[in-house]
Amino acid sequence: MIPRLFFVALLVTPVPLMAAEMPNFVFIVSEDNSKHYLKLFDEGGAETPHIASLAKNGIKFTRAFSNAPVCSTARTTLATGCYGPRIGTQFHRRSKMAEMPQSIRMFQAYLRDAGYYTTNQAKKDYNAIESKGTWDASSSKATWRNRPSASQPFFHMQSHPESHESRLHFSEESYQKNETDHAPSQVHLQPYFPDTPLFRYTRARYLDCMQIIDSIVEATVAKLEEDGVLEDTFIFYFGDHGGVMPRGKGYAYESGLHVPLVVRIPENFKHLIDAKKGTENPGFVSFIDFGPTVLNLAGLEVPVNMDGIPFLGKGTALEEVSQRDTTFGYADRFDEKYEQIRTLRIGNWKYMRSFQPYYPDGMQNNYRYKQLAFREWRELFNKGELDEAQIQFFQPKPAELLFDLSTDPHEIKNLADDLIHQPRLVAMREQLTKTLKSLPDLSMYPENVLYDSAMNNPVKYGQEHQEQIGKLIDTANLMLEPFHEAQADLSEALASEDPYQRYWAATACAYFGEEANELAELALPLLDDENCMVRVRAAEFLGGIGRVDPRATIISVVNSTDHPVEQLIALNSAAYFHENIKTAFPFDASDFDGVTGEPARRIQYFANDWLNNPKGSRSKQKKK
Repeated sequence: MIPRLFFVALLVTPVPLMAAEMPNFVFIVSEDNSKHYLKLFDEGGAETPHIASLAKNGIKFTRAFSNAPVCSTARTTLATGCYGPRIGTQFHRRSKMAEMPQSIRMFQAYLRDAGYYTTNQAKKDYNAIESKGTWDASSSKATWRNRPSASQPFFHMQSHPESHESRLHFSEESYQKNETDHAPSQVHLQPYFPDTPLFRYTRARYLDCMQIIDSIVEATVAKLEEDGVLEDTFIFYFGDHGGVMPRGKGYAYESGLHVPLVVRIPENFKHLIDAKKGTENPGFVSFIDFGPTVLNLAGLEVPVNMDGIPFLGKGTALEEVSQRDTTFGYADRFDEKYEQIRTLRIGNWKYMRSFQPYYPDGMQNNYRYKQLAFREWRELFNKGELDEAQIQFFQPKPAELLFDLSTDPHEIKNLADDLIHQPRLVAMREQLTKTLKSLPDLSMYPENVLYDSAMNNPVKYGQEHQEQIGKLIDTANLMLEPFHEAQADLSEALASEDPYQRYWAATACAYFGEEANELAELALPLLDDENCMVRVRAAEFLGGIGRVDPRATIISVVNSTDHPVEQLIALNSAAYFHENIKTAFPFDASDFDGVTGEPARRIQYFANDWLNNPKGSRSKQKKK
């Protein structure tokens, strides 16, 4: 079950406590690593004895999940206890900061109100405006040691880039000269990777990174012990999302969402936990639950509008937690690359819904492709040297994917078309659809709409437009039907007065491709639609089936607006056609004028200069 969406949430009653009776909390966060890189969680991972020591003195959660597979979205979910698509924080990174929902603050602010000294070292990366009074100190030097009184309880969070994606942006020279502690010949490669010396070296190098993280954990525990507060402090060690080899960070597979989580139980507060130290718990816990859990352990009330529920503390039985079996995930824009994926995992079954399925996972993302392994993988694809599992990354996706993780932990074999699994597929589809409508999911509007109209109060905007969002979901779900069954409804939607009905109808047609050729005449007028995003979607459909050259429409949209998000969406479509071997509509940087900031990443790509400037340029691009 998904907390607060499918059952009545647990409301924690505040318990009056003196400051000296409150436990401390330390979050040790390693950046960009899924559970697959620690032997404590996965046989192919690195030995991390100090993280293992935390588990020996606490609880190892074997099924912990970031709700989103990238930094800012995941960290905002962690801080707010709220689902990103509900509160407008689902894009990495935000094009505009979202206001926090009314009656909710970041959970550290409640701790501070209750007398905690709160510190952050130092990464925030929020997509929402930080709540007032969240931190006493947030900097590279912030520490619990600076609190005014040794008796004051504290919450401290520290994030460590030693495992960040950038650590795999090594050069060819470094690859050739620098050996790794882990033997590349001995590493376990995921089966969707090509088995090459470079991929083996890359994984080995990352396993080395995890051992650096382990030494940081050791040092942090030593400081707590030196200060005499170790047995008063709950230590949470976890990764902030998955990664960081290709198909991890930024992708809503288990490699992007399934994180390691260990909670060390302090001796002086073990009475708050109804389990022995050194146990494992298989229950599903997600980032929405971390804030409520800390508040509960501190004896504070959990705000009713948070989406998560506690998994530790008074009123929470670990036997009940072990029965929790559901998690919800989301993946939207990552830098300049657009995506819209929603996931529902129940037990060992994983359902993925792609709303823009014709975009391959392997579409250009400048920062991702700084990694040599990413580039080699694409080169091997272009040479036709990949097997069936390895090639999937560069192909259009089905609109629905269903995986049995008990037999297919790497999510390679899609069971969505198997007749024997249709009852499960339909049930999970219906449950996910119910979730998206109940949020409601703001991504049913193009990001430029949210930028212009929603970010002052995203939750209110969603509530006011909930009925329309539900109808847009229904139209988008027409791509899940056989085309002959969906055709009449698509025809009606293409002619709707609602521009976003037209938008999703054109998107569904783009997915059906040649099957939807009969609707091409209805879609042709949309190339001149008053809504520029509808024009882009119509170009994707009609360009994808070879009915028109989409470049004129896309270039016109980019050059006729100074709206950065409209440009970004249109340029994503340009990149899709630029890379699509089937349609072969290449673009040139000289096609575009006046593009700056985030959209300029795409211009750099078209100019073949993106490796020198993967984050784009602030200077304007001028036509030659």
